[in-house]
Amino acid sequence: MDSKKNTIDEQTSAEDILDADQETAEQAAAAAGGEPIEAEPQAAEEAGQAPEEDSRYAELARQAEEHQQRLLRVQADYDNFRRRTAKEKEELGQYASAKLLTQLLPIVDNFDRAIAAAAGGGDAESLAKGVDMIFRQLQGVLEQEGLKPMEAVGQPFNPEFHQAVMTVESDEHEEGIVVEELQKGFMLKDKVLRPAMVKVSG
Repeated sequence: MDSKKNTIDEQTSAEDILDADQETAEQAAAAAGGEPIEAEPQAAEEAGQAPEEDSRYAELARQAEEHQQRLLRVQADYDNFRRRTAKEKEELGQYASAKLLTQLLPIVDNFDRAIAAAAGGGDAESLAKGVDMIFRQLQGVLEQEGLKPMEAVGQPFNPEFHQAVMTVESDEHEEGIVVEELQKGFMLKDKVLRPAMVKVSG
């Protein structure tokens, strides 16, 4: 009887020990963060994502390098353009009158010939005709550049175009009319280059 009881007690103790070991194992697994068998698939998934992230990073780095090189080229082109523009502007300021002076050179030549003819004893009438011809040649060059004389006499006084230096009584004109031009005024295209100096009826 006692032997049978001892056998039952030993069996019960063994079962209790197995149950305790099982409980301890489950608690240890829970403390470790879950089921251990799922750790291997998760690690494999993270390992698979690493090459993809490295490839994405390499692509972004390549694009950044391309943008940097493009920016440097644009900056260099802009610097070259700015230097070239500054040089052209400087040259334009220095030689802006070259075209006009080239057109005036034939007139200077004609004046030289007229002066030489007058010094050689040429008659006054021929000299006057020569000077008149040269003057008309000069007028033609100036008109090509957009310079035109104003028509002031008989026009109402306008301070934008006329400079009144004297007021005179006039029976022929109403008050405020230009009666005489003392110095001719000129327009350069649509801008007053020099106002006409005039007398105005009072």
